[in-house]
Amino acid sequence: MEVVLNYWSVLGAVAAAIVLGTVWYGPLFGKQWMRIVGTTMGEMTHAARQSMMRSYTILAISVFVMAFVLAHALSFASAVTDTEGVIASVTTAIWVWLGFIVPPTLGPVLWENRPWKYWFIVSGYYLVSLILMSVVLTVWQ
Repeated sequence: MEVVLNYWSVLGAVAAAIVLGTVWYGPLFGKQWMRIVGTTMGEMTHAARQSMMRSYTILAISVFVMAFVLAHALSFASAVTDTEGVIASVTTAIWVWLGFIVPPTLGPVLWENRPWKYWFIVSGYYLVSLILMSVVLTVWQ
């Protein structure tokens, strides 16, 4: 089976995930997340200034890999289930989240004594991000 990817849609999915992350860890849950991890905006701003370009480059590459793999997962799921469209892609994103994001994000709660609120913030971002990316990848073919 040949997977044909629209790299513009992959880049669009990357942009959507990065914008979501900026909002998610900014105005929506930023203060709560910083309080849980024990940092302040001042500390983060200073650290970010030191290595901002490197951090954003690594982030962009990792989100690109995530979107690229998700595009393949959507293609395979569509072929196996013989379904297409936004509902099929959202369902696939939820299964990917449940199988590949939920288990490793439970570790900090179970072994590092992080509160469940931390898990909901982090895993919630990944759920919404995967759904958003899957919609972008599906709609922009």
